[in-house]
Amino acid sequence: MADLTIRNLTSTPLELKLVERFEGQPTSGRSTPRSHIGKITGLFNSSSVAPNVRIQGDARDRRDVSFTMGPFETRGTDVRTADPGREVIRLTFESEGHRYQVDVPSSSQRSTVMTKLDNGPNEYTTIYVQSGSCLSIFSSANLPSWMRELRDEYPLSALSIPGTHNSPTCHVALPSVRCQAVNVREQLENGVRFFDIRVNVNSDSSELALVHSAFPISLTGTKYFKDMLDVIYSFLDANPSETLIMSVKREGTGKGTDHQLSKILKDRYYEDGRRWYTEPRIPRIGEARGKIVLLRRHANDPSLNSEWGGRGWGLDGSVWPDNCEDGLVGSGIARVQDFYEIDQSHNIQKKIDLARGHLERAAEPVCILPGAEGHKDGAPPQPFFINFLSASNFFNTNCWPEKIAAKANPAIIEYLCLRHGEDGKGPAGLKLGDGSTGVVVTDWVGQDGDWDLIRCIVGWNARLKLKQ
Repeated sequence: MADLTIRNLTSTPLELKLVERFEGQPTSGRSTPRSHIGKITGLFNSSSVAPNVRIQGDARDRRDVSFTMGPFETRGTDVRTADPGREVIRLTFESEGHRYQVDVPSSSQRSTVMTKLDNGPNEYTTIYVQSGSCLSIFSSANLPSWMRELRDEYPLSALSIPGTHNSPTCHVALPSVRCQAVNVREQLENGVRFFDIRVNVNSDSSELALVHSAFPISLTGTKYFKDMLDVIYSFLDANPSETLIMSVKREGTGKGTDHQLSKILKDRYYEDGRRWYTEPRIPRIGEARGKIVLLRRHANDPSLNSEWGGRGWGLDGSVWPDNCEDGLVGSGIARVQDFYEIDQSHNIQKKIDLARGHLERAAEPVCILPGAEGHKDGAPPQPFFINFLSASNFFNTNCWPEKIAAKANPAIIEYLCLRHGEDGKGPAGLKLGDGSTGVVVTDWVGQDGDWDLIRCIVGWNARLKLKQ
């Protein structure tokens, strides 16, 4: 058996103090890679996933140790990992005078929150990647309001932001159309802060139906943009520390144009500046709290060119690179990985490799805050790194969104736990900057209550706290 590696991906120091070893009893049932996140052993074959185990009896071995890990430090140990399916090791950590405990692997199918042994103030979430013999420890985020802990001065592009692709497509629909397991409100409550929205435009109506390509997102009745906005407004009213980026694109069978869409949106939906951030530049968190940041993937009507002192209206994503591995948005506000044309199921590995590469690129920039050495007033912020994990092929059932997510999501969790944020350890060997993930746009998160991918992405914002 290999020795355990521990990654402290939090802003607080940790010390492993005690290791106890128990006999383990496999729990009933087996898990697919999509839901089995707490212990990932195989990315593409669910039969390779070992069963979870529960502790049986008293500890048969107890050992005092001292392995210290500073914030965002990786430490090898001489602690032998548990024999899969037969053993459990119980680890006791100390942080700032308080003790926390976790079983590895746990009886849970997903990430595990450490048990507080003496009512300590910190919350820690762990994910054990068995294939790497690695326990990654994240600060447990308060997902409904995780932006509250970050300074106002950070530009949104410096953050690690979880997003969803075709965000409102959680309804009964064609399997190739549905991309999400849960509704918009539940996504928001669990930390999602980038929404990908497609609307159908008719020239004789200001009503905007939600669509995915040419198809309605629900077979049980039309769903409308306005109703979705009401849900988002309600969430922001309850969580004023938060902001979200909304990408809006025209699709569907309607005969309306981009110019008509921009007028409808501004006249009917964006007139309230309290709700929307529409200045055509990347905002700082403090400027956007409580608002929706507009990223328009449509051309504006010429009448909007005079807005904001002649600079236009909204973040400009109208010239969007198609099916790209690392494409630059025409306005320069974002670099995008959106390779989506999967023609065979084995090409999913290429998609995963591209997503890992874009995570590495997102981790390279360094954001220098006002007052820090090297800060330049008026310098533009780094662009967004927008990384789509989604892909599909309408004509291949093995490449519909849920099937892609079942392979891509666990693979990206494994990367974030094992390699992300390690200097020179990414696919291209790039130098590490702030370690951001960028905007990671997902399918089928939240299914059966599984939010581990979102927790991993949000967890990487703790690295920014080291600069605060």
